Parts: sequence; structure tokens; C-alpha cells
Amino acid sequence: MKKLIFLVIPAFIYAQNLKSLIEYAQLNNEIVVSSSLNQEAQSKNVDSKKSAYLPVIDVGAYYQRLDDRTPIMAGDVYSGYAKIGFDIYDGGRKSSLLEQAKNEYKSSKYDTDEMKKSLALEITEDFYTVKSLDASLRAKEDASKSLKEQLSRIKKYFEARLATKDDVDRLQSAYDTNIYEIKSLELQKLTTLKSLELKVGKKIDTLDDSSFKEIMQEDLQPSDAINSLISKESALMSSAESIDSAYYPQIKLEDSYNLYGYGRSDAMHPEGLDNQNKILLSANIRLFDFGTLKEAKQAMIISAKALNSQVLYKTKEQKMHHEVALARLDTSKIKIQSAKSALIASESAFETIEKKYNAGIVDYVIYLDALTSKTRADALYETSLNELEIAYAMYYYYSGKNLAEYIK
Repeated sequence: MKKLIFLVIPAFIYAQNLKSLIEYAQLNNEIVVSSSLNQEAQSKNVDSKKSAYLPVIDVGAYYQRLDDRTPIMAGDVYSGYAKIGFDIYDGGRKSSLLEQAKNEYKSSKYDTDEMKKSLALEITEDFYTVKSLDASLRAKEDASKSLKEQLSRIKKYFEARLATKDDVDRLQSAYDTNIYEIKSLELQKLTTLKSLELKVGKKIDTLDDSSFKEIMQEDLQPSDAINSLISKESALMSSAESIDSAYYPQIKLEDSYNLYGYGRSDAMHPEGLDNQNKILLSANIRLFDFGTLKEAKQAMIISAKALNSQVLYKTKEQKMHHEVALARLDTSKIKIQSAKSALIASESAFETIEKKYNAGIVDYVIYLDALTSKTRADALYETSLNELEIAYAMYYYYSGKNLAEYIK
């Protein structure tokens, strides 16, 4: 009993359905993690821009030594100070920079969400591609068993001089070709499975059955990639507004308090003040800079217009992909019906022809054609089912949805 449990546990651990793979990848995929960290950095940038509204407090100290003392100044001067400064008015620069930071954060968040959705679609495609390759392998392996049995049978007939060498060679060729195709499919499956493991971020041995909910009327929502571009455009416009602030008065208030100490003092080199408090109110305005800031602002605005053009194109592109995805769904459903009909017909035909072949009524050419048709129909039907699931995934993706929410 214990041995049975230990044999079952590994299969249970590594058997994963599509939803669990997507959810795991969205937390552990290194590229997603990198994007999430960038999003966190942008969040900290927002916090720093908010802190800029608060007063600034500086403390410091210095020591000055004059080896050749000058008149009316002590040879050594010690000082410690504390200074608080506050921007009374900055022309709206801080508010513009804060808006820029907020929009950059929004953009990074949309980038992370888009990466997660894009990754989910790639995982879905790999998942069902592996499923289709599995179906093709099963069909080929079933065909291999039939061919092996018939090859063994025809060799006995040949030894009994009831079949020709040509009969044996034709079946041997079909059997070897089938083995070759099996090995090719195994390599394709391994390649796709390794690609899936890389995207998910862990080893996968078995894939459980998974399917998407049937389509409901889903409204087309702007993709996260489009929303990211819109946020970047807004960030550039806020940056442009911050440049304008330089042409407005900059008013600042500072209050500093200093403590002094002295060494090597005498009548000719007296000590100075023990302490001093200084309040400074300053104001400045830029009158002329040969258009430097104006040109910088124009550069920002042009860059924002460039992003707007990308938004318009990406919007059209998403709509186009959405329409194609809807057509793909309809086509996939029709293909399933055709593949199912072909499978039923090929299975029936093979069953009849196999009996006739065993009875010697038809030759190996007809038998091989029937077996090939059945093998192809088996794989085609399973592949058509998997293609429908991919079609659902693409439809939800191009509708701007989160795929994991639509998996049964």
C-alpha cells in the first residue's frame, strides 16, 4: 500500500491543469517578476514625489583651521547647524511631476498585466499543442501495434510461401516510417513541453484536461498594452507641463540655526557669535533662455503625439485580431464536426477492410490506406478539439480579458 502511495504522489504533484499553470507562472515567471519589481519601483517614485511637498530639514557641521591666522578671526572655528526649507510656490512643478510619476506607475502596472495575459496565452498555446501532439502520438502508436501484428503475420505467410517478398517489404516500410514519425512527434512534444516549463517556471510531467467556458457576449475592452501607451502619453504631457513651471516665480523660505565654537583666539583674533538664526525668503523667475525650455516642451509634446498614433494603430489592430478570433471560433467548430464525421467513417472503413485483409480479400495497399486514414482522422479530431480551446483563449485575450477567469 505504501509503495502504491509513493507511486501516485509524484504523478499528482506534477499533473497540472491549465489554470493552475497560468496562476503559478504569473507569480513565478522571471520576466513577470521583473515587470512587477519595475512596477514597485514606480510606486516608490510616486511616494517620493509626494514627499517633495514636505519641508526639507538639513543638519551639518564644519571645522575651519587657519594656520596663518588673519586679523579679527580666530584660528579655529567650529560650527553646527540645522536648516529647514520649504517651497512656498514653484509654478506647479511638483504637482506636474507627481502626475507624471502617477501615470508612469499606471503604465508599469498595465505593462505587468499585459505581460501576464500575454504569458497566459502563450502557455495556453503550448498546453494544447502538447495535448495535440499526445493525440498524434497515441494514434501513431496504435497504428504501430497494428502494423507490427500484420508484419508478424505476413512474415509467417511468406515463410509458408503464401505471401511475396514485396508484401513483407511494403509492410516493413510502413512500420519503419511510422516509427520514424513517432520519434519526430516525441521530439516536437519534448521541445514544446520544455518551452512550457520555461514559461511556467517549474517541471511538468502530466497535463490534466482543461477547457474554457463557452463564449458569452464579451465587450471589447482596450488591451493593457493600449492602456499603457495612453498612460505614457499622459506622463509625457505632465512632464511638458512641469517644464512650464520654470517661467513662473519660484518662492522659497529657509530658516537656519547655527552654533559656533572657537579655538586659538586672543585679543587680535577674537571669537565671533555663539549662535545665529537666519531666515531667508528668496524668489526668482526666468526671463529669457533663448527658447531652451520651450523647445524641450515641444519635444515632449511631439513624443506624446507619437504615442497617440501608436494608440490609434494598436486599437485598430486589437479590433482586427478580435474579429479574426471570432471567425476562428466559428471555423474551429465546423472543423470539429468534419473531423468527427471523418473519424467515424475512417474507423468503420478500417474495421471492415482489416477483416477483409485478414481474410485475404483485399491487398496490403488498401489496408495501409485505410490504416493511414484512420490514424490521421484520430489525430485530426483530437487536434481540432484543442484548436477550439486555443481559439477561445485568443478570443478572450483579444477581448482584453484575463484567461484564467474563463477556464472551467
